[in-house]
Amino acid sequence: MSAANAYLRCDEPTPTAAPVQVVENPVRRILVVDDSRAQRRILTSSLTRQGYDVTEAGTGDEALEILRHDHFDLILSDWMMPGMDGLELCAAFRQMPRGGYVYFILLTSKTDKGAVAQGLDVGADDFLAKPVNPDELRARINAGGRILSMERELQDKNRLVTSTLAEIQALYDSLDRDLVEARKMQQSLVREKYRDFGSAEVSLMLKPCGHVGGDLVGFFDAGPDTLAFYSIDVSGHGIASALLTARLASYFSDGSPTHNIALERGTGGDYRCRPPEVVAKDLNKLLLNDLRSEHYFTMLFGYLDLNTGAVELSQCGHPNAVRLSTENKVRYFGNGGMPIGLITDAQFDRQQLTLSPGERLIFYSDGFTECADNTGTMLDEAGFADILRKNSALTNETLFDALVWDLDAFSGGQDLGDDLSCVMVTYKPNRR
Repeated sequence: MSAANAYLRCDEPTPTAAPVQVVENPVRRILVVDDSRAQRRILTSSLTRQGYDVTEAGTGDEALEILRHDHFDLILSDWMMPGMDGLELCAAFRQMPRGGYVYFILLTSKTDKGAVAQGLDVGADDFLAKPVNPDELRARINAGGRILSMERELQDKNRLVTSTLAEIQALYDSLDRDLVEARKMQQSLVREKYRDFGSAEVSLMLKPCGHVGGDLVGFFDAGPDTLAFYSIDVSGHGIASALLTARLASYFSDGSPTHNIALERGTGGDYRCRPPEVVAKDLNKLLLNDLRSEHYFTMLFGYLDLNTGAVELSQCGHPNAVRLSTENKVRYFGNGGMPIGLITDAQFDRQQLTLSPGERLIFYSDGFTECADNTGTMLDEAGFADILRKNSALTNETLFDALVWDLDAFSGGQDLGDDLSCVMVTYKPNRR
């Protein structure tokens, strides 16, 4: 058989002289590798007529050197060559770093399945039997073009995804920085975490489960010998809830009694506390009519008479208050009540109790009692009471740390799903 017929069968029509334009085929540059110069020229001539940009290499080593410095869409290589054969060339080429995929066709007279499997294992994409049918060669190149089209389309989409993700990451980083600042601002709402009023001392704890949360605790001087303290839990989490807590904090200002919703000026010009149920009613009206927020909140708001230990409070859907006695007894106090911001004509009640010397009153958020273990079982009031009894000998600040520690142990180290907040008042008239 002549050199020409080794690649193009004589009974097949030769391509016409006019170039055949390749439409929408990403294959533009082809590297032909063969140790026979005549056979390379035949393939190059045929491919050039079809509109391809063709480069020749006489050996596998020469082909590798060309591939190190130039890019091709498709490689057409003879299998059997002296020195580095087509199979070794394919394996070496697949190990080279490259920007995109290159389609690799092996020209071979081998037809056994083992040889084909070996070629696929090292990275060949297709095979053509010699002598080559021009129409089949064109079809195989077009098939390779479709693969390359999909690969490059995927690359374009990946670049778009990568670019979009980079933009999203930049936005996320900016938002994250803002949230960090928002957390600092929210923590600043609790300006004092402890104050000694002589006959009583107050300690606060606020731990959002995320960057920012919807819990708020606080206290303020509510007039002669009166201490006001509260615990608020806004529905939901995140920025919207945090913004509402910031607004609510401004209504309980300790430094500006004229802007404190719980205080009113008396006949002598001094400021005195308003009934807790009236404060709750005004907040309900404010939230529904003025703020028009989609959120609601629960609240425990109360006053302590520093002389007598008498407490007046209004419970608005918040967890029951806890009385922790000097005898290590835990008693819950409360009757539920309606949350603020749900019903226009909601009614709020006043409840009363009297603290004994050394007794502590605790307002807390449901992040404690609704904490769940690995089985999904919640701590509930009974479990929270056990933790309080276990740590009742500790002072307020240390007790807060112990509560969080034991809660983490109960949850099995899981991320807490809700904010934790607590206000603890210790009545100690003997120190006044």
